[in-house]
Amino acid sequence: MKAIKITYWITTVIVALMMMNSAVMYLTKPEMKQAFVHLGFPNYFRIELAVFKLLGAVVLLTPLTSRLKEWAYAWFAIVFVSAFIAHAASGDPVVNRVMPLVFLVVLLVSYFTYHRLPQFKTGK
Repeated sequence: MKAIKITYWITTVIVALMMMNSAVMYLTKPEMKQAFVHLGFPNYFRIELAVFKLLGAVVLLTPLTSRLKEWAYAWFAIVFVSAFIAHAASGDPVVNRVMPLVFLVVLLVSYFTYHRLPQFKTGK
């Protein structure tokens, strides 16, 4: 059970830190604004995405079991799949297409280990 808990926290922290980092970059780096233009997204979407990435990261890191955490996992899964599609459709290099899928796998490991934590075994 300890290995599951360690795996859960490592993968969850990786996803949360990556989401927080990308959100800060979306809000502070001019090249990120250009990247959104390249992908065909309006500027307001970059800001919305940054805000929701920050909120989702906070929700993932809170040690509570809630429907809100389930929504955060679903939201991030949609974000990663959408990022893959956007990069593929715009003809970006393979690394830009693969990285969202790598983080999707890390997110899935976090999600499945989350559901194997003791609070789910006892029904709390």
